[in-house]
Amino acid sequence: MDEVSLNTEPAGDDDADESEIDLQTEYVGQTDIMQGENPLPPTVGMEFESYEDVYYFYNCYAKEHGFGVRVSNTWYRKSKERYRGKLSCSSAGFKKKSEANRPRPETRTGCPAMIKFRLMESKRWRIIEVELEHNHLITPASGKFYKSHKHIGLGTKRTLQLDGAEEVQKVKLFRTVIVDGEGNGSVDIDGEGLRNNVLQLNQLKLKEGDACVVNNFFCRLQLMDPNFFYVVDLNEKGYLRSMFWANVRSRVAYSYFSDVVSIDTTCLTDKYEIPLVSFVGVNHHGQSVLLGCGLLADDSVESYVWLFRAWLTCMLGRPPQAIITDQSRTLQTAVADVFPRASHCLCLLRIMQKVPEKLGGLFEFEAIKVALKRAVYCTLRPEEFEAAWAYIVQHHEIRDHKWIQVLYEDRKLWVPVYFRDTFVAGMLPIQQNEVFVSFFEGYLDKHTTLKEFLDKYDQALQTSHQLEALADMESRNSGFMVKSRCYFELQLSKLYTNEIFRRFEREVEGMHSCFSNRQLNVDGPTVTYMVKEQVEVEGNRRETRDLEVLYNASEMEVLCVCGLFNLGGYLCRHALSVLNQNGIEEIPPRYILARWRKDVKRSYVLDHSCSGIDTNNPVHRHDHLYKCIMQVIEEGSKSHDRYKDTLQALDEILNKLHLGNQPM
Repeated sequence: MDEVSLNTEPAGDDDADESEIDLQTEYVGQTDIMQGENPLPPTVGMEFESYEDVYYFYNCYAKEHGFGVRVSNTWYRKSKERYRGKLSCSSAGFKKKSEANRPRPETRTGCPAMIKFRLMESKRWRIIEVELEHNHLITPASGKFYKSHKHIGLGTKRTLQLDGAEEVQKVKLFRTVIVDGEGNGSVDIDGEGLRNNVLQLNQLKLKEGDACVVNNFFCRLQLMDPNFFYVVDLNEKGYLRSMFWANVRSRVAYSYFSDVVSIDTTCLTDKYEIPLVSFVGVNHHGQSVLLGCGLLADDSVESYVWLFRAWLTCMLGRPPQAIITDQSRTLQTAVADVFPRASHCLCLLRIMQKVPEKLGGLFEFEAIKVALKRAVYCTLRPEEFEAAWAYIVQHHEIRDHKWIQVLYEDRKLWVPVYFRDTFVAGMLPIQQNEVFVSFFEGYLDKHTTLKEFLDKYDQALQTSHQLEALADMESRNSGFMVKSRCYFELQLSKLYTNEIFRRFEREVEGMHSCFSNRQLNVDGPTVTYMVKEQVEVEGNRRETRDLEVLYNASEMEVLCVCGLFNLGGYLCRHALSVLNQNGIEEIPPRYILARWRKDVKRSYVLDHSCSGIDTNNPVHRHDHLYKCIMQVIEEGSKSHDRYKDTLQALDEILNKLHLGNQPM
């Protein structure tokens, strides 16, 4: 049967090849005490992993608002698979009239409050209809008296499915006490030995006192930063399973540097004491900038998907253009699920660092290592890499080596010749002498405890902010002595930050190693040049490479096969040589990226445009109002007269809001 998506029309109650079974019954699952509260109301489009998850979510919402839940209808296919359901307020409908002498009084009111949900092709359950209004009085204090809150199924309390960058992104939040690994601070829960063993594998391994440390950490950051964002995920017993947090500077930095994000999972893959996952970008100085942190109980697809959706929610649903991760099938699956439109690259540096570990025991290891580096870093076209790889595996008889097979299967994600059109902003070293330092380098090692890390967290951020401020000042105030007579160098020394200009300067200097720029062919306005370059290879030897450069004078376009501009954001020596040969004195504006410029004013006050927020979301409303009031403060503090006008205007606004809150 063809399922009907919410993007077209809601599914009807009748389907030709499906039979319906109407169940008028309470849902009673395995006995468990419900922990936590859910602040989000049900919304059309929310998705869940299972039928039980939908029930658990709506039951949590009902308990918080003070009403009970009944399973009104469940629809089954002929195969007895559930495909549709309806949950209602326990006061929905009316009881059948009784002929007894002393019938029980009517307790139902025909309440319309309900949700309808349906199994989609993705095998997730999606809410397709919602009614929140009740026709009777509900009070949160009465929630504990309803039958549905005494028994609950084993809902996994996972996140909601988020389908598009345009949609309002929501993550299921649970407010609950954070409990230590030994159970300190936990609520008394019925013991089930087997389930407890399973749950221990599905929760953060917190030491005694860690819960208090985490709580104090979040409370302190919220007091210091009104736009501090955090979310936690709990398992079936109410224990902490995952958490994510980001401060306002991270959220604002992402608005400037959202093109490339590295998701660092080193702590999970290398078995650190802290299961930290960090989201890292790169600023206009080529420095690492933190875009959020998370702690995970495990490295499953489910955990990664929860974390990625939490981060995407924090960033208002704007996915990056490119994502860099470690080599992991789990990560690849999660990234494809949450960021389907982003270019996914594997960290080349981490892969090459694993070569000694994975291949060190082979007889001809040194020769294999040299050949691998040459194939990865020196080939310019996919067919060249394919030929070099085939020679390596055949000559050294390693075709059946498992890791080599996996590397080849993933080649399009980590070998530079396959992603030369992807901008990675220098976060993915593509040359042998390049490195990229972890954001928490020097603050975190395998034996660092959670308390020690959270104590050092502020220090790491402050150091990062100071380094950026210092680089800003040096870039604005220092002038470069131009080393060559090339005007390209003088031009960008006035525009680019110091570090990016140094990178570009190496390309200007490298123009001296390029020679014999000859035309290969002409195709309309596009001319293909062959540029020869002398490069150093293993053993301090030098050899000549041939590189094709396309040049279109009418459009002022230049494109080199080495792909440096696409990868790093500045022109290579080969393209510069062709421009110079054609008498071009200035680099065309299209090849001067704003993200590297030192004259771009960057403010770290949260800035949400009205069109980019969900006005029904209290978090988004708060963020937008906070941004607006910060602008008022900035303008109002510029003079005494403005200060008085601002105070008067704020008083008028407050008086208007107070009047609006008064009962009619």
